[in-house]
Amino acid sequence: MPHRRPFPSVALVALLVALAACPKPEPPPQHRTVLPDTGFRTPESVLWDARGGVYLVSNINGAPLEKDDNGFISRIQANGQPMVWRWIKGADTAVALHAPKGMALAGDTLFVADIDVVRLFHRVSGAPLGEWPVPGATFLNDVAVGPDGTVYVTDSGLRADSAGLAPSGTDAVWRFRSGVAETVARDTSLGRPNGILAEQGGLIVVTFGSGAVYHLDARGTRADLVRPPAGSLDGVVRLADGTLLVSSWEGKAVYRLRSVVGPWTVAVDSVEAPADLGLGSQPGEVAIPLFNANRLVLRAIR
Repeated sequence: MPHRRPFPSVALVALLVALAACPKPEPPPQHRTVLPDTGFRTPESVLWDARGGVYLVSNINGAPLEKDDNGFISRIQANGQPMVWRWIKGADTAVALHAPKGMALAGDTLFVADIDVVRLFHRVSGAPLGEWPVPGATFLNDVAVGPDGTVYVTDSGLRADSAGLAPSGTDAVWRFRSGVAETVARDTSLGRPNGILAEQGGLIVVTFGSGAVYHLDARGTRADLVRPPAGSLDGVVRLADGTLLVSSWEGKAVYRLRSVVGPWTVAVDSVEAPADLGLGSQPGEVAIPLFNANRLVLRAIR
C-alpha cells in the first residue's frame, strides 16, 4: 500500500490561509537628504518646477528681515543633488534679493516673497522681471497662485526688535490685480498667517502665531478647520489624493489631514524647524526645507 502524507488539520489550514492573506509589512519610508555641509543657507521654501524638472529652494542667508541683498535661490535635481547653489542671487548687480521666502510659479514667471515686495524672475533664465510692492507690509512670507492665475501673498505681521522678532500688527493676506496689491483679509486675528494654498473656491492658510488652519473665500470670510496637534505652522501643500499636509515647528513634524473633520495624524516626525513645504517630484512625496539645519529632506508619504 503506498505511503500517504497526512492531511494538515483544519486549524492549521485556516492559519496558513490567514497568514497568506495578511499583507507584508512595508518598510518605513526613508529620508533622502542633501547634507548640511553643502550650499544651503537658511533654506525657507522649496518649490518643484515640474516643467524644468528641478527643485527651487529659497535661501534667506542671514536675518529674515535684513535688507542685505545676499539672499539666493538654488536649483536642485529631482534626486536631491545640487545643480546650481546660487542660481538667482542678490549679489548680482542686476538682482535685488534680500531674504527670499515663499515662492510660486505661473507660466514662466517665478514669484518670490521678499520682506515687503514680491519679486518676479524668469523661470528658465532667472532674469529679474520686476517687483510688486505691498504697502505697509512688514514680513511677506508665502506666495500662491490660484487656478485663475491670481497671485496671493501672506504677511506674517512681524518686525525686528532687540529680542529678535516681535508682532507688527500687519497680519494680512493680499492678492494682486495687474501687479497692484489689494487686501483679501487684514487683522491681527489672522494669527500671523504663514503658508498659503490657493485652490478652486478659496485659500487654505496656516498660521505661525495662533496654530490655526482656516479657509478664506474671495471676500476674506474665514472658516476654521480642525486644529493640528501642535502649532508654529509654516508650510501647506495638498497631495494628489486630497491629503492636506502642514509643517509644524512646535511639533517638529509634518501633519496629515485626510478628512475635513480630522483627525490630524503625523506624516513625518523628528524634523527640526520644518519650513515651507513643497510637493516632491514623485507622487505622494513631500519636500521639506529644514530652516536651521541647512538641509532639504525628500520624503514619501504613505
